[in-house]
Amino acid sequence: MKPLKTLFLTIYGSYCWVLFVVLSLCAVVFTLPVPSLHGRRHITRAIARCFLALAGFRLKVNGLKDLPNEACVVVANHASYLDGLVFHALLPVRFAFIIKKEMVTVPLAGFLLRRLGSEFVDRFNRHRAASDVRRVLRRAASGEALVCFPEGTFSSTPGIHKFHAGAFVAAARAGLPIVPMTIRGTREILPDGRLLPWPGSIQVDLLCCLAAAEADDPQAPIRLRQQSKQLIMSSLGEPDLDTLPTKRAPVEPAAAGTPTA
Repeated sequence: MKPLKTLFLTIYGSYCWVLFVVLSLCAVVFTLPVPSLHGRRHITRAIARCFLALAGFRLKVNGLKDLPNEACVVVANHASYLDGLVFHALLPVRFAFIIKKEMVTVPLAGFLLRRLGSEFVDRFNRHRAASDVRRVLRRAASGEALVCFPEGTFSSTPGIHKFHAGAFVAAARAGLPIVPMTIRGTREILPDGRLLPWPGSIQVDLLCCLAAAEADDPQAPIRLRQQSKQLIMSSLGEPDLDTLPTKRAPVEPAAAGTPTA
């Protein structure tokens, strides 16, 4: 890489991180006195949009007008730490995010995510994971809209990892439609293993709305998971990484009566 380009990318990436930290601190300060959950989400959504604009990321969104007005479960591929911020900036404030429990320990981010009503799910401890899924089920049953990255992780390699069942079980049990979406560009901007973000474009597409399943259909979570993954893979043109070995495979949360296939 040419020295001038390296210098520019270093300056740009450092600017993005400083901007992110400053705006994150603003989000914490501005939301602390706000008692309303939706009020806090309105504030942080505005700040997320401000970050994307000031960072210069070019954002293109397709099909968001087709998002159901009623409660639903949005599922999307996961490519970067930027994904959650992008979806937070785009989706209505009625959506709660399902997030891996490791984020609780991240300074500032964990506190802010709890203030925004996020649900944290343990991917490695089976008993805790089952308890977390039951909690998500209760929120879905109450009619709350949810957002989930069912891979639960991401890597620098293009491709789709295994989809975990939790979000699909919650949708099926609560009779909520599943809305598969894709995000492109965030892996190129901030891939796994690189510290500084680069300039780039981000595209988010709403693919379709999968009708709510019958609550007493035991195969519904499996079917919804397979349909969602296939739609996302086909849209992105990325391979299925299910068969690749991992050093520590996350557990599949299994609540009572939950299909495990």
